[in-house]
Amino acid sequence: MTAARLFVGGAWVEPDGGHYDVVDPATERPVGAAPEASRAQVYAACAAAREAFGPWSRTAPQERAAILARTAAIVRERLAPYADLARAETGATTATARAMQVGVAAARFRRYARVEETETAIPPQINPAGPMGPASVLGALAVRQPVGVVTCVTSYNNPWANPAGKIAPALAMGNTVVVKPAPQDPLSVYRMAEALEAAGLPPGVVNVVSGRSVAVGEAAVESGDVDMVSFTGSTAVGCRIAEVCGRHMKRQLMELGGKGAAVVFDDADLGSAVSGIGTTFSFYSGQICTAPTRVLAQRGVYDAVVSRLARYAARLPVGDPAAPGTVVGPLISAAHRDRVESYVALGRKEGAVVVTGGERPPLDHGYYVTPTLLADCTNDMRVAREEIFGPVVTVLPFEEEEEAVALANDTDYGLVDYVWSGDVARAFRVARQLRAGGVGVNTVGRNMEAPFGGFRRSGVGRDVGAWALHAYSETQAIVWAG
Repeated sequence: MTAARLFVGGAWVEPDGGHYDVVDPATERPVGAAPEASRAQVYAACAAAREAFGPWSRTAPQERAAILARTAAIVRERLAPYADLARAETGATTATARAMQVGVAAARFRRYARVEETETAIPPQINPAGPMGPASVLGALAVRQPVGVVTCVTSYNNPWANPAGKIAPALAMGNTVVVKPAPQDPLSVYRMAEALEAAGLPPGVVNVVSGRSVAVGEAAVESGDVDMVSFTGSTAVGCRIAEVCGRHMKRQLMELGGKGAAVVFDDADLGSAVSGIGTTFSFYSGQICTAPTRVLAQRGVYDAVVSRLARYAARLPVGDPAAPGTVVGPLISAAHRDRVESYVALGRKEGAVVVTGGERPPLDHGYYVTPTLLADCTNDMRVAREEIFGPVVTVLPFEEEEEAVALANDTDYGLVDYVWSGDVARAFRVARQLRAGGVGVNTVGRNMEAPFGGFRRSGVGRDVGAWALHAYSETQAIVWAG
């Protein structure tokens, strides 16, 4: 079993806090040892990023793009071993680890391996003579400048795509980065750092520090060398990070929790709706903030939606994520499995009907919960309001369009909602009334150039595509007299 080291200032450093085991959630056995950084080592990583910022920000965009392109190629070349590690760390199926974790990471590095315009000309302005000086014609440019040092705190559900989605656009804009991976699965992020190093990234431009202690993340956020924090994770942790950022006026990019509403009208294609909603049961075992976990079914199709979802969930193969044919793998940890199970028990107590699932499958080991469907819910139930982050779907009935919109918007969250209807005009009319950062119309697919982020307690800011370049930059106005 290999023991990883911290990556600080271009050097692989032994951790002050020793190592801890990273556990395979399917086997409950260690797959590697992750380094536990001290506060001093985190501050050193931030200082290294600060020192590297000046030279890196002045590097030609073409050179930065070339390094990102080489990184993408290296990740693709090493896809199989990287995916094997990702599967072991996260419990994702082999197909998911290859395509949606490592594959998406490579695609994100490749996406930002191109030079894009960072200057926008402003129409000239004629100023008459006055207190500010003689009459003049003033030209102006809006110029995108890097923010500086960015701390990226990443999520456990995808240790490849999530960090790559932060690191690549941040580097493309000329920022330097300190990555604090999730403690459950940091080993993949160290492999990413190896790929960046092999691609020729200068020392200190990317640094990786990990640990189970809350102090590691605190130090990475509060360091005086850090100008911005990009965080993906729970709303509760995001609020604490935002407090620190607010005290020091640090930029924030926050992708937080979700409780996505899926509005299914009477005229919907139920096959499409059920297969889309059913991804909650399978994709990362429901450990994804964009999942359509709160189904609002119009009364005319309510029973059909419940029965179809139940059949869909019951036939999904649950088991070893490395085995061919497995669709549903384990949850990330025993503690998280217990949390998901407690919500199922709470749902029963609140009056929801457990139509299928809710128990552990008959497996000898692993942190599994079978795909679970809770029907006859009401919007005041905690299971219908709080993010469960597991393979659990709740179903609520509604009568008319206005009620559907009101129910969908009656939530603390607002990340991604969904609408299924055969009437496209109605679907778009409803979509525009939903208080969510994104709305899928008759699909759960994502356009990877569309802005991504949330309303309300689902986050602050937007990234993905060109929006990420804006997120990791400041806008500077340059004005001159012509």
